[in-house]
This record gives sequence, structure tokens and C-alpha cells, in this order.
Amino acid sequence: MEEKKPDLWLVAAILGILIIGVVMVYSSSSIWSEYKFDDPWFYAKRQILFAVAGLIAMVVLSRIPYYVWHGHSKMIMIICLVFLVLVLIPGVGMVRGGARSWIGVGMFSIQPSEFMKLGLILFLARFLSERQKLMNSFQQGFLPALALILFPFALIMLQPDLGTGVVMVGTCLVMLFTAGARISHFMWIAGAGAAGMVGLIASAPYRIKRITAFLHPWEDPLGAGFQIIQSLYAIGPGGLMGLGLGNSMQKFFYLPEPQTDFIFAVLAEELGFLGGLLVLGLFFILLWRGIRASLLAPDLFGSLLALGIVGMISIQVMINISVVTGLIPVTGITLPLISYGGSSLTLTLASLGLLLSVSRFSTK
Repeated sequence: MEEKKPDLWLVAAILGILIIGVVMVYSSSSIWSEYKFDDPWFYAKRQILFAVAGLIAMVVLSRIPYYVWHGHSKMIMIICLVFLVLVLIPGVGMVRGGARSWIGVGMFSIQPSEFMKLGLILFLARFLSERQKLMNSFQQGFLPALALILFPFALIMLQPDLGTGVVMVGTCLVMLFTAGARISHFMWIAGAGAAGMVGLIASAPYRIKRITAFLHPWEDPLGAGFQIIQSLYAIGPGGLMGLGLGNSMQKFFYLPEPQTDFIFAVLAEELGFLGGLLVLGLFFILLWRGIRASLLAPDLFGSLLALGIVGMISIQVMINISVVTGLIPVTGITLPLISYGGSSLTLTLASLGLLLSVSRFSTK
């Protein structure tokens, strides 16, 4: 296969989003950082460290031919599964926000479910590329692939982390459809999936509160409806041009998680509609070039790998911004490349390194 230069459109979009993310992490977290750690740069410095590590991983992986990972995808999947099991063990896994989703590593912590998203994309791309001729069969093609997806999903739900699980399953279903699964196959599982989702929501009282808060946030403005109300209070005053970088009022202990789940609300408050439009435009470029890399990949493994990565990021962006703007209930999903978070940022950049590698071997 002939190697080409990296996709400069894709590189520019990634770097643009990343720079905006680092700036917004500092702006949104400086007040809370100074109050809690006596250092307004606490979160920003860590985000810069994660960004540098992620960029190094992205550059390295972009230089390695993507097809090398075909033979290693099974071992990567097994390692990710082992970590998903380890995080469930008391004393090993750390509980944050009611979910046992983290493993402490020195001063830092890792989130195994983030690694699983990429590991499953890699292995599923190999699995589907080797069984494409069987994908029109429900029993021989679709059902085994579905079992492969649902097993790690079940482990993630034991943490529990519904948001990450939904992103992972949604990404994999896009890959299944692209690999040749019939629409009728999806219809068979749609009812079961809907019933399962209702069961997952009903099994956890906090999820029911999120649904009711989404429908009627003002019935409990200081409780379940607090996040979405404060998010809309941030977006509203932003107007067209925003209040100016650093001038957010909601980050003064009004908006929960201003540097993570609701960072887009602070961005919209400070940079306005135009700032939000710029971010969405950069994500659109990433989506466009990612789909182009998938369509022009020289083999099915590369095509599915690129599609899975761009699908994962796009689904996460849609969910996060929909939550922040009050279109769907709160899910706890961060905004890729912008929200604070070591595991999410470094793994996203590493994934984009694989996407860049696929683009370097495009047929045009």
C-alpha cells in the first residue's frame, strides 16, 4: 500500500478543537481550582499534560500502518476486558459520582471503559471484515457480533456507566450496519433494546430523577433539575458574541462540573453563538474527513476502523451538546477533546492517530 501525507484538514480540525478545549478548561475551572487547590491553573495544567501525552500517542499511531493492529486487536480486546473486570473489585476500582469506573495509578487515575471503546472498535472491525459474507445471516453473522458487543456493555453497566455504554453500543451498531447487517436484524432487537433501556432506567432511582428533571426541571430546581437549569442560564446570556473569554458568571459555583460535562455551556456563555458554531464547524470537518478516510480506505478493516472512530466521537458530541442545551436528559458524557479528563482526552487523541493512519493509505 502506498503511504501519503497526513490529512491536513483533519489535523487542523483536531488541533483547533484541542486548543479551544485547553483554553476553555482553564477558563471554566479557574475559580473552582483556586478555591479548592489554591491554584487557578490546577485543572488546566493537568489537561495540558494529558494533551501532550495524547498528541504524542496520536503522532506515533499515525505513523504506524493501521493494518498492523489487525493481528493485535484480539489481545487488546482481552486486556481491556481484564481491566473492566478489575475496576469492579472493591479496593481496586475507585467510586466517583456513584460509579466504580476508575483505577488509581499514582497521582492519576484511568477509566477502563474509555479504553474499551477503542479496543472494541479495533476488534469489531477485524471481526466484521473477516465475516462480511455472513453478515446477512442473523444467526451466523449478526448474533455473534451482537454478543461480542453486549458482553463489555454488561460489564460497563455493572459500574454503572450508562452514558459510556450507550456511546459504545451506538458506535458498534453503526459499524454493523455498514458491514452489511440487514435493517430487519435491527428491527428484531429494537423491541428488546427498548425494553432493556427502560429496565436499566427503572433499576436506578437517579436515572428516573434525570428523566423527570428533563421533562419538568422547575419542579425540583435545587435538586434534580439544577444542572440543566444552570446550563440554560449560562447559554442564554451568551447571545451572538458572548460575554467575553473568562467572563462567565455560571462558573462561580452555580454550574456543576463546568470543566467536564457542561463545559460547552460555559463556552456558549463566554464566546456566544458564534463560538459554539465555530466548535461545531470544526467537529463537522473532523466528521467529513473521517468519513472520507473510511470511504477511501484500501480494505474493509481500515474502512470500519475509521468509521468506528469517527462514529464514536460524533455520537459523543451529539449527546453532550444535546444534554447541555436541554434536548435530552443528563447522561454524564463529556465533550471530546474539549472537556477535562485524562483518559478521555488521551484515548480520543490516540484514536484519531489511528484515523490519520487510515487516511494516509487512502486510495485517492
